[in-house]
Amino acid sequence: MLATDLSAFSLSLDRESIAYRTPMKFGGRVVNGVDILTVHCEAEIQSGARASGCGSMTMGVVWAWPSQQLDSEQTLAAVLRLAEKMLADASTSPLSGHPLDICTQLSKHHQRLAAEVVEELSLPEPIPELAILLAASPLEAALFDAHGKALQTSSYRLLGKDVLPRDLSVYLGAEFAGLWLDDFVRSAPQPTMPLYHLVGALDPLTDADVVTAVDDGLPEHLARWIERDGLTHLKIKLAGDDLAWDVQRVAQVSGIADQSSRGSADDWAFSLDFNERCESADYVLEMLDQLQSLQPRAIERVQYIEQPTHRDLKAHPENTMHRVAARLPVVIDESLLDLESLLLAREQGYSGVALKACKGHAEALLMGAVAQHLGMYLCVQDLTCVGISLLHSASLAAHIPTVAAIESNGRQYCPAGNDAYRDRFPGMFDVQQGRVPTKCLDGPGLGY
Repeated sequence: MLATDLSAFSLSLDRESIAYRTPMKFGGRVVNGVDILTVHCEAEIQSGARASGCGSMTMGVVWAWPSQQLDSEQTLAAVLRLAEKMLADASTSPLSGHPLDICTQLSKHHQRLAAEVVEELSLPEPIPELAILLAASPLEAALFDAHGKALQTSSYRLLGKDVLPRDLSVYLGAEFAGLWLDDFVRSAPQPTMPLYHLVGALDPLTDADVVTAVDDGLPEHLARWIERDGLTHLKIKLAGDDLAWDVQRVAQVSGIADQSSRGSADDWAFSLDFNERCESADYVLEMLDQLQSLQPRAIERVQYIEQPTHRDLKAHPENTMHRVAARLPVVIDESLLDLESLLLAREQGYSGVALKACKGHAEALLMGAVAQHLGMYLCVQDLTCVGISLLHSASLAAHIPTVAAIESNGRQYCPAGNDAYRDRFPGMFDVQQGRVPTKCLDGPGLGY
């Protein structure tokens, strides 16, 4: 063992529920609140140093497990139970070493533990892989965070040969022999990054769209958010099955950008998120064509398109993205589960990858390395993250080369979850000039 290896750790779990200030609609479903799972880790490294770390994640089961047989309360209960079993399993497993190796070994138990939950709760369907990754994510973050804090340095500086003396072939196969994880991760975060603001399908765009005001002091519509925060990047949720609405929605958002007093008229970046709702690539191409005719400037502002069609790539091989990717980067989100799914997506024409802390820190680091090695477009997205989970997602984005912006939509829908961290991380939750000061995420562990 190395002196830097984790040699022992104990784990505990907290849960918190927070209501949204306004509902969010995506993928045809409406979400009104969030459950947050936080894992605390008391760890010791081989040299004898000890430290406490934690990992936190919003349990977005509507996204991770859109079941046709179970409601969201049932899927949430199953994911929470799985997280409990994962903690118990990790606590009794005689594992030691680098957190990446520990997480890799623990992931081999996930399917067995998920099957136990299905049997225990008499569920009519298995827990999908995306929900399994979600359940494990706060545990993974806690291990990485405690490891860095015990060594009193950033976890992103603990990925070199001196601490992780195995190349990427151990985790990703022979093609990655001679490549090292720290070749694909920044040792220090980008000092500042622009923020992608979410435009949800139910979100009002102007004063005229506000039906019932929240009256909590925060902006009531997109135009006000733009002016208050100096926004430059907008992520637009689309229907995927209503072509006229989608075209008009992007055109309207672009028009509001034109009318704002912020910056240059050309200083805008959009991403379009269909949340798997498109029947085929033809829908996306027709939507782009119509938007080009209606408002060419809006098309010029689109930086990438996210997961237009069904997440199950094997079941829908007809949904290739070669023609769309010839026009704009197309990234997988829900489809990205592991190396196999990434390579299949690339074969089917996807040109980019959306990393998420909610799929696990180890997974994000490894898939980020693969995407860079293959020359794919990279972005990092959150899951309406708040507090620690948002800081984790932002630190991940700030340390992955080629990632240009971060997401932070928890500040729009669930700002109460950020209150305990505003003073400690000024600017991360209250945006100025459309950017956040990610240089503050360079502390020990994962930066929070």
